[in-house]
Amino acid sequence: MFTDSNAFRKTCMTLRQRLFHPMIPTLLTGALALLSATLAVAEEPAAPADDDWQFTAGLGVGSIPKYPGSAEHKLRAFPVLAASHGRYFIGGVPGAGVPAGIGAFIITDPHWRVGLGIGGDLEKPRKESDADRLRGLGDIDGTALGAVFASYSDGWFTARGNVVGDIGGKHQGGRLSFDLEGKYSPAPGLMLSAGPGVTWASRSAMQTCFGIDGQQAARSGRAVYTPRSGIESVGFTVGADFQIDKQWGIGTRVSTRRLQRDAADSPITEKKSQNSAVVFTAYRF
Repeated sequence: MFTDSNAFRKTCMTLRQRLFHPMIPTLLTGALALLSATLAVAEEPAAPADDDWQFTAGLGVGSIPKYPGSAEHKLRAFPVLAASHGRYFIGGVPGAGVPAGIGAFIITDPHWRVGLGIGGDLEKPRKESDADRLRGLGDIDGTALGAVFASYSDGWFTARGNVVGDIGGKHQGGRLSFDLEGKYSPAPGLMLSAGPGVTWASRSAMQTCFGIDGQQAARSGRAVYTPRSGIESVGFTVGADFQIDKQWGIGTRVSTRRLQRDAADSPITEKKSQNSAVVFTAYRF
């Protein structure tokens, strides 16, 4: 698979870094989150043999909006679990906000990472019981998701983009996101990161989270609301990671995003600003 040992080593390092906390992206901004963050490592471990598996296990706690557009938050504990073998991985889809899935990197070099993944939500993105204003609107069921993701890194700077869509036949549409990240290490083992991001949503995706169709209007007593495709949100995320040793690491992420246009104007939306925070620890072996 690899003719150059250095190329293989870089690929393994990238997989381990990206899979170190694969569920963080979803918890940062609820079910709609598409921002991702890569845990910095203070010291590069030796490259494993080609047939070696790499595993990550840990735990995190996050405060996130109850549903997209909610003014209230909920506290959630979540596992951090991942496995990788060469260019293949099991766990969160890197950079795509898909919390559980499988996939592979199809391009890996010192700057570019491009891959494919399929997966799904760990829980329903929204439940009718989350708020009184959701009464009569029903739950939003989880679905199977397909993702194409890519990133370009050069020193302290990284740009990421991805496309995620419903492949489970539930007509929940798709989203395209793009974000930038800068990193700075003020001390050994400590990595700080920050950057903006933007998410575009298709008409079906907007309708799923922010729309009210005829049946929902009849049950809830609310007027029909049909949002258009367009920019769904813009946001900014800051993070800090500390590598305790070659196996143990801890980190935190704080994210704020603001709903835009039809998402912000939806009668379902209680608050345009959506803030989240998460802390986690993980062990690699």
